[in-house]
Amino acid sequence: LDRYKGRCYHIEPVPGEPDQYICYVAYPLDLFEEGSVTNMFTSIVGNVFGFKALRALRLEDLRIPVAYVKTFQGPPHGIQVERDKLNKYGRPLLGCTIKPKLGLSAKNYGRAVYECLR
Repeated sequence: LDRYKGRCYHIEPVPGEPDQYICYVAYPLDLFEEGSVTNMFTSIVGNVFGFKALRALRLEDLRIPVAYVKTFQGPPHGIQVERDKLNKYGRPLLGCTIKPKLGLSAKNYGRAVYECLR
C-alpha cells in the first residue's frame, strides 16, 4: 500500500507570513483513473479541503505529467454545443458541489443550490 501514498517532498515557509507554509505533494499516477479529470481532481482536492485540522488551504499549482494528459480524449463535442444546450454565453461555465457539512440552514442551502443551478 505504500506505493499509493501521496508524498510531501518539500515544505517552505511563506515569506512574511508566520505559521504559513507551501507544501509540495506528489501522488503516484496509479491512483488516478486514466482519462478522468473528475477522478483526478476529486482524489487530489476532494476531501483534503474538508479536514477540520486545517484552518486554511489553497491549491496554488497543479502539474500533470504529459503521459497522463495524453490519456484524456476530450469531450465528444465542443464548448459551443454545451453553451447552446445551457443557453449560457459570455461567461465561464462552472460546476460545484454544495455539501451539507457547510452548516447552512435549509433555506440558505436551497439558495446556494439555486444560485449554482442558475
